[in-house]
Amino acid sequence: MKGIVLAGGKGSRLRPFTYSGAKQLVPIANTPVLHFPVRQLAEAGVREIALVVGETEAQVREAMGDGSAFGVRFTYVRQEAPLGIAHGALVCREFVGDEPFVLYLGDNVLMGGIAGFVERFARTGADGAVILREVADPRAFGVARMDGERLAEVVEKPAEPPSNLAVIGVYAFRPVVFDVIAGQRPSARGELEIADAINGLLARGCRVEVEVTPREWIDTGKMEDILAANRLLLGTVERQIAPGAAVTGSRVEGAVVIEAGARVERSELIGPAVIGAGAEIVESRVGPYAAIGERTRVVRSRVEDAIVMSDSEVEDCPGVAHSMLGRHVRVAGAPAGARLTLGDHSRVERDG
Repeated sequence: MKGIVLAGGKGSRLRPFTYSGAKQLVPIANTPVLHFPVRQLAEAGVREIALVVGETEAQVREAMGDGSAFGVRFTYVRQEAPLGIAHGALVCREFVGDEPFVLYLGDNVLMGGIAGFVERFARTGADGAVILREVADPRAFGVARMDGERLAEVVEKPAEPPSNLAVIGVYAFRPVVFDVIAGQRPSARGELEIADAINGLLARGCRVEVEVTPREWIDTGKMEDILAANRLLLGTVERQIAPGAAVTGSRVEGAVVIEAGARVERSELIGPAVIGAGAEIVESRVGPYAAIGERTRVVRSRVEDAIVMSDSEVEDCPGVAHSMLGRHVRVAGAPAGARLTLGDHSRVERDG
């Protein structure tokens, strides 16, 4: 079994963060989103993984390496333009060869892993399998039309959904799917749609299994999705203060992770929260649901329900909440209740 993780795409819905970085490298609970599908594939026993990359290839290569840090081996496959999920799979045809494979969207977070899904697919001998989840408004997704317990069709972003079961971005296929994709025509938006690939398999009489999951899943395509995923993942952390972290004159309450080299002085940390390596928290209150990046300084400020990425500064801000701050950002004197969305290298300073 091989794996394909789509790590291209421009991430236009996540601007300004994706003006200067890959959307799959945006951190959630101080961990890049792309780590989650890779780790889950590794946990499922998949050892060879293709990372499909585009314009941000250099950044992804630098951040992810050769895969050895995850116990896997990466092959980087270039997708020259974002021409759809099915096209992203098709460019990996040579990499896959004659083996079955798992296709995972690199900006998705599915709690609980995919080991059971992968095992069932391998055991059934089906030609395809998809994970479905009930959603409140399925009109923004590919939606399953079911015939009893059998998948009859996937309808892409329907105005009148045939069910509330969304296709969430984790798939498994055998190589027959490449023949189907090769014969597809681009959709109205100029892409080879994965829904058409699945429907093409069904039209050939191939068996496509479904798994309906009750587990939490987030497509991290927008800032509010990233913050929701941050809350979700921080809710799973356990209290840990790493050797080399210094906590003096401070109160640490609940599930707080303080990484090596971080310094916390005369402050209050309320879990769940993560303080990155080398960060400094001075005379501040951080948390709950705050992720403070590596080497970031928070001084005389309050930060909660927020992501502050690496090498940034928050100073004299009485209430930064529901916010995302990029890398190398400086914010000074923002008023209480400030909700900030700042890309890398931004500066916000109040006069006087």
